[in-house]
Amino acid sequence: MSFLDNIFKKKDSQPPIVSVLPQEIYQSGVLELKDVIAPSALKVTPKELNLGEKVGRTLFIISYPRFLNESWFSPIINLDKVFNVSIFINPVDTVKVLRHFQKKVAEVQSQISTREEKGLVRDPALDTAYQDLEALRDQLMQAQEHLFDVGIYITVYADSDGELDKLESEIKSLLESKLIYVKPALFQQEQGFKSVLPIAEDQLSVYSKLNSSPLSSIFPFVSFDLTENKGILYGINRHNSSLVLFDRYSLENYNSVTFAVAGAGKSYCTKLEILRTLMFDTDVIVIDPEKEYEYMAEATGGKYFNISLNSEHHINPFDLPVPAEDESGTDVLRSNIINLVGLFRIMFGGLTQEEDAIVDRAITETYALKDITAESDFRNIEPPLLSDFEMVLAGMEGAESLVERLSKYTKGTWAGFINRPSNVDINKKFAVFSLRDMEDELKPVAMYIVTHYIWNTIRKVKKKRLLVVDEAWWMMKSEDTASFLFGIAKRCRKYWLGLATITQDVDDFIKSPYGLPILTNSSMQILLKQSPTVIDHIQQTFNLTDEEKYLLLESDVGEGIFFVGLKHVALKVQASYTEDQIITTNPEQVQQIQRAKKELEAAGQ
Repeated sequence: MSFLDNIFKKKDSQPPIVSVLPQEIYQSGVLELKDVIAPSALKVTPKELNLGEKVGRTLFIISYPRFLNESWFSPIINLDKVFNVSIFINPVDTVKVLRHFQKKVAEVQSQISTREEKGLVRDPALDTAYQDLEALRDQLMQAQEHLFDVGIYITVYADSDGELDKLESEIKSLLESKLIYVKPALFQQEQGFKSVLPIAEDQLSVYSKLNSSPLSSIFPFVSFDLTENKGILYGINRHNSSLVLFDRYSLENYNSVTFAVAGAGKSYCTKLEILRTLMFDTDVIVIDPEKEYEYMAEATGGKYFNISLNSEHHINPFDLPVPAEDESGTDVLRSNIINLVGLFRIMFGGLTQEEDAIVDRAITETYALKDITAESDFRNIEPPLLSDFEMVLAGMEGAESLVERLSKYTKGTWAGFINRPSNVDINKKFAVFSLRDMEDELKPVAMYIVTHYIWNTIRKVKKKRLLVVDEAWWMMKSEDTASFLFGIAKRCRKYWLGLATITQDVDDFIKSPYGLPILTNSSMQILLKQSPTVIDHIQQTFNLTDEEKYLLLESDVGEGIFFVGLKHVALKVQASYTEDQIITTNPEQVQQIQRAKKELEAAGQ
């Protein structure tokens, strides 16, 4: 009797008793893993599968050429698309294969003999097939090769049918250029989709026979990889989701350059590297033109120096470093004089040959005024000031114009900037020099002085350090500052220093006479999102493919290409929540952090 029959029985009969156990009620509401990961809807059509908001299509390889190169699958694996790949390998019984080969060889040999008897022209295809069959049969008999049934299935995903067709055409063109042919699994899309799931179940069973040598060309997947056993995490490899771990101090030089448009995440990427570098007993020094590293310096216990006309921090450009073990006092003094001539060339807006000679002689006499010679002990001397240099210059013939131009730095509004003894100490693991509040006209001068001071400090003691020059295009504006930066890039390895150069004005940087040499002397390059106006120049400089070019144009914030020597990968910068709170440059996030900090300080009081 059915349930409905019970319902519609006579009124005087007993009503049905339906009992449901609590355990059954509980089980009916329990979500299993397959319920969680299953798409919201599923529709199977002859050509594709609709999986919720995505459309998928399974392709299989049906034909291979006579020879397979070891990297033939590389273009597919490294496509910047969403897809799954399954490879099924089933060994074939060698005894059965040899019997089949014996018949096949006899057939081919018979065809060749028949053509010869008829006087027909030799068929190269038959000759080649005969030679290949005989060679493979010998290798199988000697156990040098084995034969396998191999099925390769590729399921690609897209947001629409049109996009899916385009992706299928792209994969076909990539493989067919290598004489490898694929077909969609028509009327078998469900079986194809199940075949690429990680359950090792082949429901398509579309096989091609491959012996060991060509089969080995499929393994391992040829994918760009930049992972070492040591170093810091730069981000995620967008090709295969592996970690990009690298140690810049394992390269031939420790320098890097980072190019990106404004807002592409170059400072964020650099801050993340700094934060992780600090954990590996490495000192970091930053030249910050936009006051972006202040909170980070505070959060990590570093030192923050605000360089401006009204700042309490001063640097005397006449300071002299202590000679290193392989240097003499003569070398140090001569090098410092040359650097000071370059500084005055920037300050004076250029020097004639006569003025250059006068300035050079005046610097030497200024040091002599303080009894500083090549034989002096530079650790126990008081260096001269800019006003001392002005006094010496005033007593020299033909220096009237120079003294007049120098007066604004010694007596005018700019006097408080450099005409003071140095009171800056960077004896900390992390030190930041901010130049945001410095007038634009003085920024190249300030960057030169700060960089020169840092360089002298680095030469005193050799230890593992990283020098970050953000917005380096400011230094590329002047030939002297660009030349000095290039000099550091060439010599810094000797002092265990890595130079990280960052800029958004890529075109001006590369067009500078020293831009390309600095790039050449940098073993690491990071390219984030680029502007269409400079992408052609970038492509030519870095020998990018068209696919890499468009990847840089379409990248989101924090995405780009990471170069190390001849290797490069598509990179996505990834930070933890705590790291993000320390290094973020988003104005809204920064404001929230500052507000929370003030509230905590108020609560503490």
